[in-house]
Amino acid sequence: MDELQKIEANVSLVIDRIGPLSDVDFGLNRESVEWIEGYIERLRAAPDFDLKNSSVLASVLGSFLGACVIAAAGGGWHRPDDDDRLGVLLPNGDMVFPMTKVHKQFHNGVEAGDSISGFYHVAVDYIATGKLHEAAQDEAD
Repeated sequence: MDELQKIEANVSLVIDRIGPLSDVDFGLNRESVEWIEGYIERLRAAPDFDLKNSSVLASVLGSFLGACVIAAAGGGWHRPDDDDRLGVLLPNGDMVFPMTKVHKQFHNGVEAGDSISGFYHVAVDYIATGKLHEAAQDEAD
Protein backbone atom coordinates (compact mmCIF):
# COMPACT_ATOMS: atom_id res chain seq x y z
CA MET A 1 0.00 0.00 0.00
CA ASP A 2 1.48 3.36 -0.99
CA GLU A 3 1.48 6.47 1.17
CA LEU A 4 -1.64 8.03 -0.36
CA GLN A 5 -3.59 4.78 0.01
CA LYS A 6 -2.60 4.67 3.69
CA ILE A 7 -3.85 8.23 4.14
CA GLU A 8 -7.15 7.37 2.46
CA ALA A 9 -7.49 4.28 4.67
CA ASN A 10 -6.79 6.43 7.76
CA VAL A 11 -9.45 8.96 6.74
CA SER A 12 -12.01 6.18 6.20
CA LEU A 13 -11.09 4.69 9.58
CA VAL A 14 -11.71 7.99 11.36
CA ILE A 15 -15.03 8.56 9.59
CA ASP A 16 -16.23 4.97 10.09
CA ARG A 17 -14.97 4.28 13.62
CA ILE A 18 -14.56 7.61 15.40
CA GLY A 19 -17.28 9.59 13.62
CA PRO A 20 -20.13 7.57 15.17
CA LEU A 21 -18.81 8.50 18.64
CA SER A 22 -19.45 12.16 17.91
CA ASP A 23 -22.61 14.18 18.22
CA VAL A 24 -21.99 16.18 15.03
CA ASP A 25 -22.60 15.71 11.30
CA PHE A 26 -19.22 14.00 11.02
CA GLY A 27 -17.25 14.28 7.80
CA LEU A 28 -14.55 16.34 6.15
CA ASN A 29 -15.68 19.60 7.73
CA ARG A 30 -14.84 22.23 10.34
CA GLU A 31 -17.34 20.85 12.87
CA SER A 32 -15.65 17.44 12.79
CA VAL A 33 -12.20 19.00 13.22
CA GLU A 34 -13.48 20.81 16.30
CA TRP A 35 -14.91 17.54 17.67
CA ILE A 36 -11.62 15.70 17.02
CA GLU A 37 -9.77 18.46 18.88
CA GLY A 38 -11.94 17.79 21.93
CA TYR A 39 -11.48 14.05 21.46
CA ILE A 40 -7.70 14.48 21.59
CA GLU A 41 -8.00 16.58 24.74
CA ARG A 42 -10.25 13.96 26.37
CA LEU A 43 -7.70 11.26 25.51
CA ARG A 44 -4.87 13.38 26.93
CA ALA A 45 -6.82 13.84 30.17
CA ALA A 46 -7.49 10.12 30.63
CA PRO A 47 -5.55 8.57 33.52
CA ASP A 48 -4.27 5.75 31.31
CA PHE A 49 -3.10 8.05 28.47
CA ASP A 50 0.34 7.04 27.22
CA LEU A 51 1.97 9.72 25.09
CA LYS A 52 4.54 7.22 23.78
CA ASN A 53 1.76 5.15 22.22
CA SER A 54 -0.13 8.09 20.69
CA SER A 55 2.03 8.36 17.57
CA VAL A 56 -0.03 6.01 15.39
CA LEU A 57 -3.33 7.62 16.40
CA ALA A 58 -1.81 11.07 15.80
CA SER A 59 -0.86 10.02 12.26
CA VAL A 60 -4.35 8.66 11.62
CA LEU A 61 -5.99 11.83 12.91
CA GLY A 62 -3.44 13.94 11.00
CA SER A 63 -4.54 12.21 7.80
CA PHE A 64 -8.11 13.16 8.62
CA LEU A 65 -7.18 16.78 9.42
CA GLY A 66 -5.29 17.07 6.13
CA ALA A 67 -8.25 15.63 4.21
CA CYS A 68 -10.49 18.22 5.86
CA VAL A 69 -8.15 21.03 4.78
CA ILE A 70 -8.06 19.65 1.22
CA ALA A 71 -11.87 19.33 1.13
CA ALA A 72 -12.27 22.97 2.19
CA ALA A 73 -9.36 24.65 0.40
CA GLY A 74 -8.22 22.33 -2.38
CA GLY A 75 -4.71 21.11 -2.92
CA GLY A 76 -3.23 17.71 -2.21
CA TRP A 77 -0.71 15.74 -0.22
CA HIS A 78 2.92 16.54 -0.96
CA ARG A 79 6.34 15.82 0.50
CA PRO A 80 8.83 18.62 -0.21
CA ASP A 81 12.23 17.48 -1.44
CA ASP A 82 14.02 19.23 1.43
CA ASP A 83 11.67 17.96 4.18
CA ASP A 84 10.77 14.53 5.47
CA ARG A 85 7.33 15.71 6.63
CA LEU A 86 4.24 15.06 4.55
CA GLY A 87 2.07 18.12 4.13
CA VAL A 88 -0.79 19.60 2.17
CA LEU A 89 0.25 21.72 -0.79
CA LEU A 90 -2.44 24.35 -1.22
CA PRO A 91 -3.45 25.67 -4.66
CA ASN A 92 -1.62 28.95 -4.01
CA GLY A 93 1.68 27.09 -3.43
CA ASP A 94 1.77 27.38 0.36
CA MET A 95 2.09 24.26 2.50
CA VAL A 96 0.61 23.24 5.82
CA PHE A 97 1.53 20.22 7.92
CA PRO A 98 -1.54 18.69 9.58
CA MET A 99 0.15 15.55 10.91
CA THR A 100 2.76 17.66 12.68
CA LYS A 101 0.02 19.79 14.25
CA VAL A 102 -1.89 16.75 15.56
CA HIS A 103 1.32 15.37 17.09
CA LYS A 104 1.90 18.76 18.74
CA GLN A 105 -1.60 18.81 20.20
CA PHE A 106 -1.07 15.32 21.62
CA HIS A 107 2.22 16.45 23.17
CA ASN A 108 1.34 19.97 24.32
CA GLY A 109 -2.42 20.31 24.30
CA VAL A 110 -4.70 23.18 23.45
CA GLU A 111 -3.70 25.03 26.61
CA ALA A 112 -0.19 25.37 25.17
CA GLY A 113 -1.55 26.76 21.89
CA ASP A 114 -1.53 23.59 19.80
CA SER A 115 -5.12 23.58 18.57
CA ILE A 116 -6.00 21.60 15.45
CA SER A 117 -9.19 23.62 14.99
CA GLY A 118 -7.10 26.81 15.10
CA PHE A 119 -4.73 25.24 12.58
CA TYR A 120 -7.66 24.37 10.30
CA HIS A 121 -9.07 27.90 10.58
CA VAL A 122 -5.76 29.55 9.72
CA ALA A 123 -4.96 27.07 6.92
CA VAL A 124 -8.37 27.33 5.24
CA ASP A 125 -9.40 30.93 5.97
CA TYR A 126 -6.04 32.72 5.85
CA ILE A 127 -3.21 30.76 4.25
CA ALA A 128 -5.21 29.18 1.40
CA THR A 129 -7.02 32.44 0.63
CA GLY A 130 -3.87 34.57 0.66
CA LYS A 131 -5.18 36.74 3.53
CA LEU A 132 -2.13 35.85 5.63
CA HIS A 133 0.20 37.19 2.92
CA GLU A 134 -1.97 40.31 2.58
CA ALA A 135 -1.80 40.95 6.34
CA ALA A 136 1.97 40.48 6.33
CA GLN A 137 2.30 42.86 3.38
CA ASP A 138 0.13 45.46 5.12
CA GLU A 139 2.34 45.24 8.22
CA ALA A 140 5.47 45.65 6.09
CA ASP A 141 4.06 48.78 4.41
